[in-house]
Amino acid sequence: MANRWQLPDLGFGVGLRSVHWAHILGEQPAVDWFEILSENYMDTGGRPAYMLDQIAERYPIVMHGVSLNVGSTGELDREYLTKLKQLARRTKAQWVSDHLCWTGVAGVNTHDLLPMPYTDESLRHVAGRVRQIADMLERPVVLENPSTYLEFAASTWRECDFLAALCEESGCGLLLDVNNVYVSSFNHGFNPAEYIDALPTDRTVQIHLAGHTNYGTHILDTHSDTVIDAVWELYRRATERMGRVSTLLEWDESIPPFDVVHAEALKAREWLPDAT
Repeated sequence: MANRWQLPDLGFGVGLRSVHWAHILGEQPAVDWFEILSENYMDTGGRPAYMLDQIAERYPIVMHGVSLNVGSTGELDREYLTKLKQLARRTKAQWVSDHLCWTGVAGVNTHDLLPMPYTDESLRHVAGRVRQIADMLERPVVLENPSTYLEFAASTWRECDFLAALCEESGCGLLLDVNNVYVSSFNHGFNPAEYIDALPTDRTVQIHLAGHTNYGTHILDTHSDTVIDAVWELYRRATERMGRVSTLLEWDESIPPFDVVHAEALKAREWLPDAT
């Protein structure tokens, strides 16, 4: 099932990390696409900019950020959005994504993805900000479901229902992080399959997969290991409902050689509903 913007299914990608730059340019591996962390390249010249330009000439690029601050009550950072737009043009980014969260207020960036209450008021607030951001970027905004470690007593919506309503109210797309669904479901005690089933099928333009760290009483979204079978099962469930979607593996700590990361990403092919 195609998304409503007809954004392409890019196949199976990996996050672009500096430890792999030399391998990528030297070996030119058969990777479908790369996702970059937007903030790593917005205010950087020299070697990082050069390496990104070389890789963007050879592979499709998607941008993923951590500072959009869409859930904040603070003013939108127009300078940040201008730089984000310029980077998207430079890399010919297929789309630009960030997280349903807030990262600061009053000009202070906490450099963390902070949870927000899911209420009627916050829905109206975030939907309005998403529309403003989309107008400035001149492209749809794609938002990811976060991994969370606490919930607000004031919330009157389930996160999955809030996301579905936000897509409808704001016109945004969805980056479905299947690992985050699993992490949050463990931490908060909800059914992850029901979460997947509540999401709109025509809004998802990308899926994230990753490993995590299970401490017994809680799980941290560390992106530091292989994907567990329970997360793969949720991935299969999502693609059964939504069809094939651009899928990316995140590996951000204890990063192994590139071929190991890429092989983990390609495991997704084995979990698609039509895999034989």
